[in-house]
Amino acid sequence: MKILLICSKAFYDKLTDYKERLEKLGHEIFMPNCWNCPETEAKYRGTKWHASWKASMIRHSEEVISEMDAVLVLNFDKGSQKNYIGGATFLEIYDAFRLGKKIFFINDIPQNMLQDELIGFSPKVIHDDLTKIV
Repeated sequence: MKILLICSKAFYDKLTDYKERLEKLGHEIFMPNCWNCPETEAKYRGTKWHASWKASMIRHSEEVISEMDAVLVLNFDKGSQKNYIGGATFLEIYDAFRLGKKIFFINDIPQNMLQDELIGFSPKVIHDDLTKIV
């Protein structure tokens, strides 16, 4: 299965481990935008080009997701926020839903203002059991 890993930049340090584990299970894994240089956005923030750059990243994610079979959301605790999903990750989940892709969550759906929408996307929560990705 072709799977795009998606998550907050705060979790990018976990991506390589998940990529390797999923590849051992026979999946083809794709990494999120700027995963190997998470400081890129900070470089543009506050400039007139930030909105343009951000829009291009959102469009690029949609293009990548269109080529995938599934997305795996790495939603870990971030500070006091349990199973955190940020704005960009939410948009990627929405794209996967809209494009009819399988959606997997590592952890439970967060209990926040987006909970109803996330439930509506019908993700499969796998509780870190990668063998449940089928």
